[in-house]
Amino acid sequence: MSRQLVIPVFIPHEGCPHCCVFCNQHRISGQRRKVTAGDVHRTIEDWLGYGRGNPATVQVAFFGGSFTGLPLERQEELLGAVQPWLERNLVHSIRLSTRPDYIDTRVTDLLCRYRVGVVELGVQSMDDSVLSCCRRGHLARHTRQAIPLLRRVGLQVGAQLMLGLPGESRQTLRATVDAVIALAPDFVRIYPLLVLAGSELAYRYEQGQYRPLSLEYAVLLAAWMKKRFDAATISVVRMGLQAGPELEEALVAGPYHPAFGELVQSRIMLQKARKLLAGAAPGKRYLLRINSRDQSIFRGFRSANLRRLAHLGLLDRFTLHPDPAQPRMTLSLVPVS
Repeated sequence: MSRQLVIPVFIPHEGCPHCCVFCNQHRISGQRRKVTAGDVHRTIEDWLGYGRGNPATVQVAFFGGSFTGLPLERQEELLGAVQPWLERNLVHSIRLSTRPDYIDTRVTDLLCRYRVGVVELGVQSMDDSVLSCCRRGHLARHTRQAIPLLRRVGLQVGAQLMLGLPGESRQTLRATVDAVIALAPDFVRIYPLLVLAGSELAYRYEQGQYRPLSLEYAVLLAAWMKKRFDAATISVVRMGLQAGPELEEALVAGPYHPAFGELVQSRIMLQKARKLLAGAAPGKRYLLRINSRDQSIFRGFRSANLRRLAHLGLLDRFTLHPDPAQPRMTLSLVPVS
């Protein structure tokens, strides 16, 4: 099966003069030293030479900073370090993250010249009052301007969104999802807000000024968001932060789980199963077909979904039938003759 190899290069907090209340990127990445062009070369060499199979495409991804907020010379230093690999067709594209207010025609010209293919924007929210509470330093209008500008020059665009931000409500979250769908990015990432040591949010939490979402409620909201984006044919490429010792060591509070995305998928699967089984004829037995690779998602963490179906009186209506031909994350009921 063809796959993409993503080579990560971390530039934590570079290019961003702001300090959002939730931010402590050094603790997330575990890195403090400034990355050089030589570091980029060595990172690419190491990843390509590590025997990682035969990927169909290779992408170098700059994570952590606001890339287009860097001084021009610094952007060209980092992007230029990837060019020899692009010219030899050993790397096929570049991805970077930045802020919506750091996008203009000068920036898009530079990105196209250095063959950047994907830009991820730290949107977080489309509500100005929420953005202000988080000290983001940009407004929703910057996102409304940036996404069309990037798409106009042929770049793929991702939107990073956060759950549980200070000042957020169900209404502002719903409005954010509606606004992002209207802008039609190519993909989104959904992150539950975590309280990290050393952040302003940690101080607010300790003072009783901020209350994080529970894990259960964060999963419920993320499931709702994913279903909305799925219906709009906008891919959700990740839910939850990448698990790692640095993150877990820095974690003070919040809806963290190392398999947050799978919890969300399991919740969606449970909702689909309930709806399908509720419409089944009482007293009849069915085969409930799922894709063979979806069994753990269907059962849920520690079989939570099975227990919930049993509580609802639905578990005895079916026999689970794993089927490799069943499309992923779908269910179908077949009467037992």
